[in-house]
Amino acid sequence: MKKINYEKYHWRKIKSTTMTALSIMSVVIAVIPLFLIFFYTLAQGISALNLDFFIHMPKPVGETGGGMANALMGTAILIGLGCLFGLPVSIFAGIYLAEHGNNTFGQIVRFFTDVLSGIPSIVVGVVAYILVVVPMKQYSALAGGVALGILMIPTATRTTEEMIRLVPHSLREAALAIGLPQWKTTLRIILPTALKGITTGVLLAIARAAGETAPLLFTALGNRFWSTDLGHPMASLTVFIYDYAKAPFEDWNRQAWGAAFVLIVLIFIVNMTFRFVTRGRYGDHQN
Repeated sequence: MKKINYEKYHWRKIKSTTMTALSIMSVVIAVIPLFLIFFYTLAQGISALNLDFFIHMPKPVGETGGGMANALMGTAILIGLGCLFGLPVSIFAGIYLAEHGNNTFGQIVRFFTDVLSGIPSIVVGVVAYILVVVPMKQYSALAGGVALGILMIPTATRTTEEMIRLVPHSLREAALAIGLPQWKTTLRIILPTALKGITTGVLLAIARAAGETAPLLFTALGNRFWSTDLGHPMASLTVFIYDYAKAPFEDWNRQAWGAAFVLIVLIFIVNMTFRFVTRGRYGDHQN
């Protein structure tokens, strides 16, 4: 009967325990910055958070108080425009790359998508300025939406492609076997199955766009008044934070911290809402 080598067993156990501890430590280290940002932003801006901050307009220089109602509304409009311009292109591009992209053209599209994901956002802002602001001869929400839409494309495209590729080929074969054409297979089988993953990619794209400032300085610019005209400058949370954070007024700095906290919370709420809505209906397809 072969004897058990207890020394090797204990050594393997020590290595396993050590790696588990290192993994847990890495997770903690990765999460700590998020909590530090969240709680420090809350501590700095909590004094500015009240009902007036959400429903009132900014006050003139020298007056305390005021709010960011126009920036909240403007951010929602700009993100909506970005989704309108960027997401349809991204989703259709992702579908093409996953289903028909095993060719030279597909490789070229992937290459330029990856390059686009690494381009600084300020460069995208300059491009949107040249393409939209210069012909219109003024800053506008439309230009801001174009810039944000461009920024959404790489993340949403690549995520859509990867999620569709994860759908088992047996589902495609079964759909084609019963006579469904390719487009119906994609629309009724592939997309619903991959929807949860695609939604996650869309949320990542929205989260990136929601936190951008540089492109909006070249496009939507900002507006201290209430404006819903897409052809004119429009306020946004990120530009609001930028302007107020660099101002030499303590009250404005406090409001900038408050706006930063609100932006973090909004992104968190959007992520949690979409995950909750998609989990119950489509979660089973991913298992």
